[in-house]
Amino acid sequence: MGAPDRELAPRLAEEHLLELARLTDTAGGKVAGFLRQRISAPTPRFYIGDGKAAELAELVRDREADLVIFDEELSPAQGKNLEGRVGVRVMDRSELILDIFATRARSHEARMQVELAQLEYLLPRLKRMWSHLSRTRGGIGLRGPGETQLETDRRLIGTRIADLRRKLQDVAAAREVQRRARQGAFRAALVGYTNAGKSSLLKALSGAEVLVEDRLFATLDSTTRSVELENGLEALVTDTVGFIRKLPHHLVASFRSTLEEAREADVILHVVDASHPDREEHEEVVREVLADLDLAERPILLVYNKIDRLTHDEELALRKRTEALAPDPAVFVSAHQPASLEALQRALVNRLRGLLHEVRIRVPAQAGDVLAALHREGEVVHQDHQGSTMEVTARVPTPLLGRLKARENVEITQVVGSL
Repeated sequence: MGAPDRELAPRLAEEHLLELARLTDTAGGKVAGFLRQRISAPTPRFYIGDGKAAELAELVRDREADLVIFDEELSPAQGKNLEGRVGVRVMDRSELILDIFATRARSHEARMQVELAQLEYLLPRLKRMWSHLSRTRGGIGLRGPGETQLETDRRLIGTRIADLRRKLQDVAAAREVQRRARQGAFRAALVGYTNAGKSSLLKALSGAEVLVEDRLFATLDSTTRSVELENGLEALVTDTVGFIRKLPHHLVASFRSTLEEAREADVILHVVDASHPDREEHEEVVREVLADLDLAERPILLVYNKIDRLTHDEELALRKRTEALAPDPAVFVSAHQPASLEALQRALVNRLRGLLHEVRIRVPAQAGDVLAALHREGEVVHQDHQGSTMEVTARVPTPLLGRLKARENVEITQVVGSL
C-alpha cells in the first residue's frame, strides 16, 4: 500500500495510513504492507520518486500483493505509469472511497448517486483502462478498433451521466415535496466525520431502529426519525452521510441533494468523536465540507460524542478548550449513556423555543382541531375554559401561526415575536 507523506508530522502521517487501512478493510481488502515517502512536490511520472517506485515494486513482489492504494489522488498518467512499474493494479484514495460507497449504497437514490460519481471519475481515465490491448497482442493492428471503442465508451458514459443527472433532479424534486410536507416541524440534521457515532446517537435519541456498525460509511442514505423532547415538543432528526478527509469532489456533488436535508434544518448538529486522536482534524474536515456546500453560516451546534471513552481529566480539558474557542457552548454526550443525552435534548428545546411565537388566542370550545394542532406542533402554556370559548396561551412555529391567522373562528389577542 503506497501513500506519500508531503511534510506531514510523523504521527499525523501514521494516522492517515491507519485510516487508509480501515478504508481498505471496509472495502474487503487485507493490508499487506505500508510505504511512505516525504516529498516536497509530486513528480509528474509516478507521483513518488523513481527510487521509491522501484522500492514499491519490490515490496509488491515480496508481499505478493495484487493491489496498491495511494492516499493521494493520482492523475490518469501517474496511475498508468505506476501500474506499468509495479505490475499490479494501482488505485488512489478517491477510487477506494467510491468503491466503498458502491458496496454500501442501499436505496435506489444512493446507488444512482454513487454510479454518477464513479462514471465522472472514470471518464478521464478510460484511455488507461484500454491499455491492456497493447499488452495483449503488441498493439499492431489494434490502434484503430481500440480508438473506436474508446470513443464509443466515452459517448455511452456521457449519455449515462446525463441520464443519471436527470433522474437525480427528479428525486431532488420529490425530496423537496416531502420537505414542504414537514414544514412547521422543528428539524435537526446530524453531520460529522464518518464513524463519529451519528447513527448510534439518532438511535439513542429516538428509540427507533437505525443501522449501526463500527465501520466507515456504515450508512449512506439519510434517515429521519422523530425525537420526543419535553412538554410534548418534538424534533425531526436526520442522519446524513459521513464525511472524510479528501472526500472525492464528484461524490460530494452527487450527494448534494441528500445533504439538502442539512440545508433545510433549523440546526445542524456537528457530531465529533471526542475520543479520536485526530479529533481536531476531523472537526476541520467537516467544517470545510460544510463550507463547500454553502452550509457554514447555518446554525450549528457542536456535539462531542463518545465521552464515555475519555478519562475525567481528558473530558475536563476538552470542555475548557471548547469554552475558550467556541462562540456557542458545545454539548457532551455518549450514545451509550442515556442520562448524558438530556443536555442535547435541552439544547434542542432551547433552539426550538427560539423559533416560536408566544400567542394568546380565543377559540370555540368545540374547535378540537385547533387545540390538537397547538398540542401537536407547538407548546401549550396555559388554557382556560370560559363557557363556550377557550382562551389558550401557547408557543407556536411561524407556519402554524399563519394558519391560525387564516381561521375565522380563531381570535388572536396577543402575539409575542420569536422567543
